[in-house]
Amino acid sequence: MESTGLISGIPKNADSVTTIKSKLSLYKIRRFWKQIILSLLAVSIFLTLISPSVTLKNTSQKKNVIFFVTDGMGPTSLSLARSFKQHVYNLPIDDVLTLDKHLIGSSRTRSSDSLITDSAAGATAFSCRLKTYNGAIGIDPQKNPCGTLLEAAKLQGYMTGLVVTTRITDATPASFSAHADYRFQEDLIASQQLGNYPLGRMVDLLMGGGRSHFYSSNSKDSEWVGNGGARADDRNLIQEALDEGWSYVGDRASFDDLQNGFNVSLPLLALLADNDIPFDFDRDPTVHPSLKEQAMTAINALDEATKDSDEGFFIMIEGSRIDHAGHQNDPASQAREVLAFDEAFEAVLDYVSKTDTETIVLSTSDHETGGLVTAKQVTRTYPDYIWFPEVLANSTHSGEYLKKVYSNFIKFSNNLTRNEIKNFIKKEIFENGLHIFDYREKDVLDIMSYKDVNEVQEKLNRMISWRAQIGWTTHGHSAVDVNIYAYSNRKTTWYRILDKLQGNHENTEIGKFMEEYMNLNLDDVTDMIQDTVHHPDMTAKELENMDEFADEYFHHLKISLD
Repeated sequence: MESTGLISGIPKNADSVTTIKSKLSLYKIRRFWKQIILSLLAVSIFLTLISPSVTLKNTSQKKNVIFFVTDGMGPTSLSLARSFKQHVYNLPIDDVLTLDKHLIGSSRTRSSDSLITDSAAGATAFSCRLKTYNGAIGIDPQKNPCGTLLEAAKLQGYMTGLVVTTRITDATPASFSAHADYRFQEDLIASQQLGNYPLGRMVDLLMGGGRSHFYSSNSKDSEWVGNGGARADDRNLIQEALDEGWSYVGDRASFDDLQNGFNVSLPLLALLADNDIPFDFDRDPTVHPSLKEQAMTAINALDEATKDSDEGFFIMIEGSRIDHAGHQNDPASQAREVLAFDEAFEAVLDYVSKTDTETIVLSTSDHETGGLVTAKQVTRTYPDYIWFPEVLANSTHSGEYLKKVYSNFIKFSNNLTRNEIKNFIKKEIFENGLHIFDYREKDVLDIMSYKDVNEVQEKLNRMISWRAQIGWTTHGHSAVDVNIYAYSNRKTTWYRILDKLQGNHENTEIGKFMEEYMNLNLDDVTDMIQDTVHHPDMTAKELENMDEFADEYFHHLKISLD
């Protein structure tokens, strides 16, 4: 029988040897690639297990952007609120705010015409990602309208929203949703926010105060208006909005009917006060919702509206009245406003951690207000290293609230004797309101002597600040750098945020990051809005007369006729 020619399993025939070697080579190659594929699969599974932010079920490019603005909140505001909270709740010194856990950097805040910005230029730096002059609303330094993040997002298919605790026509929300040469043009801003400009309606949800700029004192034809109409014309924008299909919310009961955002028909106009919503310190929860309630109602509404969409939502949420507490030099209100914001921030982070949609949260301030320091030298001798949060905790209302209590007492009481006024100041204002018992007779007489009720407010806030040993350097803004906070529910996105915004940055870089993240082109939007009416309808003489004007929060207008 013919030999097989096999020695140790290998044929002697050369062609057969070549065939076997080829098969062995193919086997080795296949085994090599099989090992590579198995290794890659193992690494993928491992990364999925160790990183909760990596998900296999969400492969879409849908994104949400939640941008917080803490108007007027500087680094000292955090220190003040943190120590205040620790004192009030008897917490250990390592108990920190939710914001503290998400600090990534700081922002420089100057405007194009000053080292110290105002809210209009500060917000426009975010919304248009450019520097402009103080007072400008969505306008560049040459007084040309600039496309905003909100407009570009809406044009790309995102749903959009604005939530504030001041007037919805105030500088920060206006800079995302309108274009005006000056921040005082709130009647024009209100009209544009409802869609009366070249782009049409760009905002799906408006929520805050500021009802007064949506109707005039002559608007009596609607159940939705009160007695605080401030429009210079006779238009009733609330009724116009209703006629154009907006849903309207004007009080606590109708806000509650929104069912935390799950019973909302967009577009929604929610005007919850004629002017600003009261400080959280003074807020009656049966009348006005908290910032947390507003924020989550808005986010849930936008989330529901986009659940079947390829695009997510963009929302700007402002802790507006931190700024007002700073302007008024009111540390008791400042601490509580920061804590109210922190509660809203925490609630939003909880939502973001649970949603399947890729979402980023950014939070920063447009500027610091008041030049706040947690120290004040109250004697000529070298100061003790101490300040007293208990003084803030013991007070029961803001200076703003108590000035109104005093003013109404004087206004609506008849034939008051001097002693009756003095006793009211002592008992109702100093003792019950501020919980101050070591006042002097001069303090009482000072209150009685003031012709301007705002002087009463300043006096009360000085009494609190002095006893708490809290210092202020200004009733205006300062040039101090402000903090940047961030979060994302996707690890790769989180690294992207850190790469771009960790450390110290210009405020415009924050706007630029959001533009790039949402794949927007603000320049294209800018080209589309150049026909927007944005100049004030005033004569040159009237504008000149406005030059020295400042509102109750010391916002100077700095009118330019150029």
